[in-house]
Amino acid sequence: MGRTVVELFYDVVSPYSWLAFEVLCRYQHIWNIDLRFRPAFLGGIMQATGNKPPAMLPKRAEYLVKDIKRMAKYYQVPVHISGDDFKRVLGTGTLGAMRFITAIDTTQPQYVESLSREFWLRFWSQVARQAGLSSELAQKTLEMISSPAVKNRLKETTEEAIKYGAFGMPAVVAHFNGEPHLFFGSDRLELLGSVIGEKWLGPVPSPKM
Repeated sequence: MGRTVVELFYDVVSPYSWLAFEVLCRYQHIWNIDLRFRPAFLGGIMQATGNKPPAMLPKRAEYLVKDIKRMAKYYQVPVHISGDDFKRVLGTGTLGAMRFITAIDTTQPQYVESLSREFWLRFWSQVARQAGLSSELAQKTLEMISSPAVKNRLKETTEEAIKYGAFGMPAVVAHFNGEPHLFFGSDRLELLGSVIGEKWLGPVPSPKM
């Protein structure tokens, strides 16, 4: 049986996307899946679908801080978050960061995983150098982020996520039995496994299990 293609549409502004990212990275060598990283722009999805960041609602933001702390401990992902972090990151925006990751995905895709992780560490806890990029490659990539090719690719990836039905992130799309299956959120990965016929071993699986 062929491998199931699983696409992860994500934006580093989303701490829940980080949780899904790390768990799927752990499972890509356990499940019979071909994991594909799809950096997209959450702001574009929100605008297109009329959605709003949950942190914009005071009571929900208060809950999210507690929820993400619990999830981070359970998933063993070093997310460190406070109410001020939401305001800071939302105020900063990630269009430039997602264009940078898209540019790397275009030219040096082997760095996408480590680079994305370093951006999450930066937002939720210098990026390119720690991810293993040389200063020359980092500079070249910075020069690319304003190019039409990179802007269009990020826009097209975002539109593709919307086409699959995404209204937020993380959006995980599994291509199984000839059709795409959309899963929203970092807490639907157990259900993903069930749909594609793979055993869920918890958020921190042991390859020996």
